[in-house]
Amino acid sequence: MEKLVLHEYARSGNCYKIRLVAAHVGAPIERREYDILTGETRTPAFLAGINANGRIPVLQIGERFLPESAAACVYLAYGSPLIPTDRFDHADMLRWMAFEQYSHEPNVATLRFWLAFVGVARLTDAQRDQLPARRAAGEAALDVMEAHLRDRAFFVADRFTLADVALYAYTHVAGDGGFDLARWPAIEAWCARVAALPGHIPIDA
Repeated sequence: MEKLVLHEYARSGNCYKIRLVAAHVGAPIERREYDILTGETRTPAFLAGINANGRIPVLQIGERFLPESAAACVYLAYGSPLIPTDRFDHADMLRWMAFEQYSHEPNVATLRFWLAFVGVARLTDAQRDQLPARRAAGEAALDVMEAHLRDRAFFVADRFTLADVALYAYTHVAGDGGFDLARWPAIEAWCARVAALPGHIPIDA
């Protein structure tokens, strides 16, 4: 395999997803850290050479660059048990990965970033106005996950897949955004199962 370099902000759940997949499939990754709070991903050099969209994570594969966490996770997990081969299960995995990006991450992850990293005092008036709606939408996403997990060990095909990686990354640290996971016991139990799997690494590893 070509040399892998992860351009990341280590505390980001999206970056953690890639490291977690790499750990589960045994792929060594070199890590390069950027401070998103000081604009290090918006420099001319980063925009020209790493990602014109000015965002991380970016998985560098040899001399090629692959932005977006879902794409990088699929690349790393290709051919592994993390990606179901059954046609329906594969599509269901993608369904939950899309749910994470459109219903979960914009609310659970955004509140975590605003409250734990930026701080309420530094939010704009527009951001502060969004807090109640973001919280309600985040709780709604967690409700959907809770209902699905009440009679399942994992999200798809009764085993650990990329769907679990995608949803675990920000869910297990949702408390940083003010979400008390004690309200969602099936999610808490699932988080414990994921963390107990062989090959698991914590977000701060």
